[in-house]
Amino acid sequence: MRIRFSFVFLTMVLAIIALLLGAKNPTGPNTVSFDEPFILMLSIGMVIMLFIPPFIFSFFNHMVVKIISAIYQGFAVILFLGLVPVGFFIPDVWVIVVGIIGMIVSICSIIVTILAGLKNSNPVVR
Repeated sequence: MRIRFSFVFLTMVLAIIALLLGAKNPTGPNTVSFDEPFILMLSIGMVIMLFIPPFIFSFFNHMVVKIISAIYQGFAVILFLGLVPVGFFIPDVWVIVVGIIGMIVSICSIIVTILAGLKNSNPVVR
């Protein structure tokens, strides 16, 4: 449970870092920037709210809940993968680095979510 929770927390931290890096280099008038701190805090709050279901799912050890959590975390993998090409439009290499690291951490989180407690969930019947 702790390792699943920590991987989800690390993924959330990387998503917030990616948001802050995007706010540092806004590409247009309709993007998040440090010029509007209320909108930035609202965006960070939405990221935190989107990570509440995986946090809740990390406390349960039932296989159906783990599969739902893995599918939900798969969306984070897709979003971090989409962040890599966006990093080429923003003249900052750290956006690409955070996107790649976030994608790797999210994939590891999915693997840990599915495999954690697998030995305990299939007892041997004699």
